Formats: sequence, structure tokens, C-alpha cells
Amino acid sequence: MASDPNLIVCADPDALAETAAQLIVDAATEAVTERGRFMMCLAGGETPRATYARLALAAYSERVRWDRTWVFFGDERAVPPDHPESNYRMAYETLLSRVPVPPEQIFRMHGEHADSDSAAAAYAVALAEAFGTRRGELPRFDAVLLGLGVDGHTASLFPGSPVLREVFRTVAAVHVAAAQIPQRLTLTFPVLNAAARVVFLVAGAEKAKIVRAVLSEQALLPAALVRPTDGELVWLTDRAAAGLHPVGEVR
Repeated sequence: MASDPNLIVCADPDALAETAAQLIVDAATEAVTERGRFMMCLAGGETPRATYARLALAAYSERVRWDRTWVFFGDERAVPPDHPESNYRMAYETLLSRVPVPPEQIFRMHGEHADSDSAAAAYAVALAEAFGTRRGELPRFDAVLLGLGVDGHTASLFPGSPVLREVFRTVAAVHVAAAQIPQRLTLTFPVLNAAARVVFLVAGAEKAKIVRAVLSEQALLPAALVRPTDGELVWLTDRAAAGLHPVGEVR
């Protein structure tokens, strides 16, 4: 069994995608049964891409009440929705265009907006309206999917960013100087840590050092600051990504 109760090490990327897809199906079923709807937040990146492709297969997608599912995004680059670097485009092509989720229940971040701060504020309003939250309340996602960068960033919460200290705003515009597309929109830690379930999806040997650092909490990297206050935190990795960390439950 796992030395970390929230770490599941999958045999390979395919097993990771399968495990993640099953977790999403289970979370959706539970949420719809208990609350009548499933509020999900998607991540960008290559590892989530494989999960979305698996989830779009009939064996999984037919078990989800897509008519009762609302889809949001954890972050977005300052690009149009049809841009190759758009998180929305990736999710749409691999999952959202392949399942019967109502278009009005898909909330993309408008990264192409000329005023990023206004785009962030607009997405915060959309979150509040969809969740029915009042001023000062945080939306509570049923499931948030996150990736992990080799520098320890998650969503678009990067090391050294002032947004790491955000306590009021649910969505913020950020500038990442070292990134190919430096302007981003991102959810903030208050929202991520208010979720019922947060799932990191991490694959590849190049992530092994940062997985060890984050899980050992030796460094206050952004990903290590994701700690749901009243929810579940799950790390799904493949063997390569967990190669430098005491291995958890292997699937």
C-alpha cells in the first residue's frame, strides 16, 4: 500500500489515463446522485489529454450524465480558442466535442481578451453565477484536475508569482516571463483548495524530481500549496514520474 495515502502509482501512462477516467466517472456519479449536478474543472497538458481521450470512449462516457455536467478550466493562455496552445481547444478536440455536454454548460476562459484583468474578472463572475455563490463565498468543485510543471507550477500558478498569495480573487491574470506565451489566466489557491476532490495527473521521468520535492514538502512549490481544506487530494502518476519517491499503490 501507499506510503502516502493520496498517491497512486500506475504502471504506465495508459494505466494512468484509465485510472483517471474511472475516477472522474465515479466522481460524476456521486455528485449527480447527491447534488443533481457535476461541477468539473479541466487542466491542460499532455497527461490530461490522454485522460480526456479515454473518458470520451463509450465505455466511460456513457456512464456520465453529461446533461448534468458543468465544465470549467483551471487556466488558459492568452490565445484564441482555436489556437494550438489553447487548453480549451485541446479539451474540446479530445473530449468535449465527443460527448453530449450542453454547450451552455461549458465555460472557457477568454484568454484572447485584450484586457486580461477584465477577462479574469468576467470568469470569476461566471463561476459565481454557475455555482450560485454569494460575495465572499467560494465555488466548490466536485473534481479539479491539475497537471504539474517541472518547475513545480500547477494551473498557471508559477514559482515567485504574486498570485500565489492571493486570498480574495477566485481568478487572476498572471504574467509568466519565461513562458512562450507569457500572459495567462488562472484559478487561484482559494478555489482549488475549496474543492471536494483535487487530482494531479503526472507522467514521465522528467517529472520525477519535482514529484519527490512536492510530495516530500521540502520546498514550498506552488503545487505543494494545493491542500484542500475539506476535500480529497489525489496524486495519480506513472512509475516513471514516481521513480524517486517511495512508491505508493501500483495499479
